[in-house]
Formats: sequence, structure tokens, C-alpha cells
Amino acid sequence: MDARHFLGLEPTDDPLRWRLPITPAVCTPGKFLYGGCGLAAGIVALEEASGRPMVWATAQYLAYAPTGTVVDWEVVLPAIGRNTTQGRAIGRLGTEEVLTVNAALGRHDLDLSGTWVQFPDVPGPEDCPVQQIPPMFADSVLVRVEQRVARGRLMVELDGRPGDARSAFWARVPGHLEPSAATLAVIGDFVSGGVSQPLGVRTMGRSLDNTLRMAQLVPTEWVLCDIQMHALAHGFGQGLAHLWAQDGTLLATASQSISVRRWPGDNAVVSGAALSKSVPNP
Repeated sequence: MDARHFLGLEPTDDPLRWRLPITPAVCTPGKFLYGGCGLAAGIVALEEASGRPMVWATAQYLAYAPTGTVVDWEVVLPAIGRNTTQGRAIGRLGTEEVLTVNAALGRHDLDLSGTWVQFPDVPGPEDCPVQQIPPMFADSVLVRVEQRVARGRLMVELDGRPGDARSAFWARVPGHLEPSAATLAVIGDFVSGGVSQPLGVRTMGRSLDNTLRMAQLVPTEWVLCDIQMHALAHGFGQGLAHLWAQDGTLLATASQSISVRRWPGDNAVVSGAALSKSVPNP
């Protein structure tokens, strides 16, 4: 199964136009398009149209695409160079723009390379507990991505006490063994879940943007998402993740800005220490 089939993205007679039916398989528990799937769809369309692999892509989310609708994609390639193509993919519901994906695509040979971040010291996926998906998430894309917690707390362990701003989990999409930029975009959107770790309370987030920067792709069954949350202020958080293959190869980095809310019905009180470190005074 490739990313196009995972998403349900449909080509048209025009190579610059695509259709994405918004089914529960690509939606959040809130019954609208999951941000990572929106970015992934834009990446697939841009890579297919340009014939080049993605180097960098960012999505800005402007409106919701509810379950049962269809997002029409238009690809524009305004700059095509010898090694690099600059383009954007615009997703619309009718005439309303829902999201825009801007990207650079390409590749050229250079006899220099390096990775200057370190693979974290965490157990392998087979030695990590499975993150249980709450029943309210059952009919969403979240149940299609298996997660095993390598660093940090399970959701059921969040008790209001502050924790580490760094967390990590292994993720895989069963049947999808070789990652692509699009599948990494889906996994990278889980950065928003990292907000709960330093606060110690369950939160929910809506992505304002998602950015994916590719390093290199290698075959791997599991991807380690190593998250570092940076800040939460005035209801908006920021964080970054390094995405690693099992052999220690850096696949990509993912970052986003998030509109954060408390988990519905969760009345846990954040401790004073967490408030002083993570949330501004009212």
C-alpha cells in the first residue's frame, strides 16, 4: 500500500488536479480532515506533478473539511529549475480554500553529507508499551497508525503532575513498510500530542500549520517520532520532532504550531510548577 492508496487520493485526467474524498480513514475524531493527511495529500500531488521528490513542504490550514465532503486539489508549479521545483498545492471545497501546501522538490548530487543530531537512547518498539487509543478516536485516522511509547507517559498515566517536554514513540502503518514523505507527514502531525507530556494533563490540539523537512528515506518498518515541545502561551503551542528509522537514519524533521485545548471532560488541575513553567499568568 502506497501513500496515495492510504489516503484515498484520486487522480483526474489533468495531472495537476486531484480529488481527496474525506472519509473517516483520513479524519480526526472531530470528523474533519486530519492535518497530517492534508499535508500528505498535497505532497503526493506535488511529487507526482513535478516528477521530483519533496525536500520541504509546509501546510497552512484555513478551514475544516468535514467527513463526507471532497477536497479538490490544484497543483501550481511556478518555478522549475535544473535541480529544484518550487510549487504549491491548493485544496478547496467548492470555491472555498481549505489548505495550501507550499513545497520545494528536487535532488542533486553532492559528495558531502552528515547528520548532526543524535538518535535518542530509547528501547526498541518490541520493548515499548502500546498506546491505547480511546474509544472516542475509534472512527478516525488515529487507529490506522500503531503507536508504542518509547519515552514519556501513556495517556492514562497523565495525572496533573508536570513532566519532561521531550517524549518519543514508535509508529508504523501496518502494510506500509517503506516510508515516504507523505507517510512521514501523517506521523509528524502527532507532534501536537506532545503538549500533554510537560503539562501532565490531557490536551487536544488543532494544527495551524505543519512543516516537514526531508533528510533521506530508507526502508524501515517502524518510525521513531522524537518530540521536543518548545512553548505554550496564550493557547498556542509549538514543537518539533525528529523522525528516525530503526537503523538510526534521520528521515525528516516535523514541526508545527498548535491551537491547544483541554481534553473534553478532563478536569485535572495543572500543578503550580507546571503553570509557572508552561503557561503564562492570567
